[in-house]
Amino acid sequence: MHIDREVLYFIGSYGALCVLCCAVALIDLRHGIIPNWLNLAIAALGLANVVVTEGATAAFTAMASAVLVGAVFWLLQRLYFALRHVDGLGLGDVKFLAAATIWVGTTGIPTLLLIAALAALAVAGGLQLAGHEMKRQTSIPFGPFLALGLLLTSALQSWLALI
Repeated sequence: MHIDREVLYFIGSYGALCVLCCAVALIDLRHGIIPNWLNLAIAALGLANVVVTEGATAAFTAMASAVLVGAVFWLLQRLYFALRHVDGLGLGDVKFLAAATIWVGTTGIPTLLLIAALAALAVAGGLQLAGHEMKRQTSIPFGPFLALGLLLTSALQSWLALI
């Protein structure tokens, strides 16, 4: 049985992304933060992936897109804090979204956010049904849901590219 080099590369890069996203989820659940080194690792792996699959020029576009998405979500985070005086998104979430942009592009961010939001709502609903008191002020780490959104969006984009 012969496995194409590109398939092996995809399995390796996606596998590494899975490991990093699992680390994001576990650390955010346990400590309420997404470490900078993890966001940097996701971004660096994404840039390497872009260079290998699309070329060095595409890496500059991916970095510019990441900066743009990071800036937009940082502004939204600051605006929400100014209006509500509580954090809606942590800065780790904002940096994760910037790093994720390198993987899925700006067009993949809405899908990633939809998956993350629906998963978070499902968990919040499940917790409510299980008897946990869920208030407006109840904080649920969003990193695990963003990580799930990144993995599913990236896989979906790869699958759609095949058909």
